[in-house]
Amino acid sequence: MCVALIAFGFAARQPARSTQTLPHGAGLHVSGRNIVEGNGAAFVMRGVSHPYAWYKDQSQSFADIKRLGANTVRVVLTADVGAGEVADVISTCKRHRLICVLEFHGTTGYGEDRDSVPLDAAADYWLGLRQVLAGQEDYVVINVGNEPYGNTDTAGWTGATNGAVTKLRAAGLKHLVMVDGPNWGQDWSGVMRGNAPAVLANDPLHNVVFSVHMYGVYSTAAKVTDYYDAFRDAGLPLVVGEFGWKHTDGAVAADTVMSEAQARGIGYLGWSWAGNSGGVEYLDMAAGFDADQQTAWGRRIFDGADGIRATAKEATVYGGEEAAAG
Repeated sequence: MCVALIAFGFAARQPARSTQTLPHGAGLHVSGRNIVEGNGAAFVMRGVSHPYAWYKDQSQSFADIKRLGANTVRVVLTADVGAGEVADVISTCKRHRLICVLEFHGTTGYGEDRDSVPLDAAADYWLGLRQVLAGQEDYVVINVGNEPYGNTDTAGWTGATNGAVTKLRAAGLKHLVMVDGPNWGQDWSGVMRGNAPAVLANDPLHNVVFSVHMYGVYSTAAKVTDYYDAFRDAGLPLVVGEFGWKHTDGAVAADTVMSEAQARGIGYLGWSWAGNSGGVEYLDMAAGFDADQQTAWGRRIFDGADGIRATAKEATVYGGEEAAAG
């Protein structure tokens, strides 16, 4: 999630040339605009982020998020979360029949936040987890770095993203990789949108999904659908890796984020389960991590129109029914 967020408008890109996909049995992977499982069944993410790194004692959150209908949980990790803990997180996700998007948070706002690190350092973090990630391709998505650029020097995003993905592949990691856009994830500059074809082509496995974060930049239905349209027209896979119902940078067209995602087979992951602070407590879904004390945002995303409970399909690797491809 970003706090300092800042509209954009760029011409739709030409459709990308078709690319190879991983063979069946290779775990979660990209097929055209869709994410599919190893057996070829379409998988559409429906879930929320859980701030595990800061609230390691809230282990019941995984069960609660699943009980409310999610098929995916995006798990916040920081540099001090070691391999043993990550192995436990993956095991917990699997026990609760959730696809596990592991997210490294240390890159947030790189270039503006003095404490953030570049994507190359994020890649090194993932390399340190190779042993616990190996063999988990059916269950785990690697979200290389959260919001890896702020609003300055965003032209560096493409090279940095390519470098990080190349480093993961050279180390033998074959997982579906999720890459966040610059501009604190919101990509209002269009850098990710314009360079996504090159990033996908750079990956020898062609197994990258692009993640946009939708906050105040996406204040109208048209801004949401324009961004969705650009990836549809380019034939590229997209998820909404974070969004809220409002934010410090303005209103969010959350109803459109959800309804159009459902209509198009685009995954979405809301921010966030609980534990927000610094004036954005309104983004909590469960007050005090209590699943029985849902906030207005929690009720909206789980039980509202086009919400998680009504639209999520459990991954077939857990025995769920195949989702319709968008």
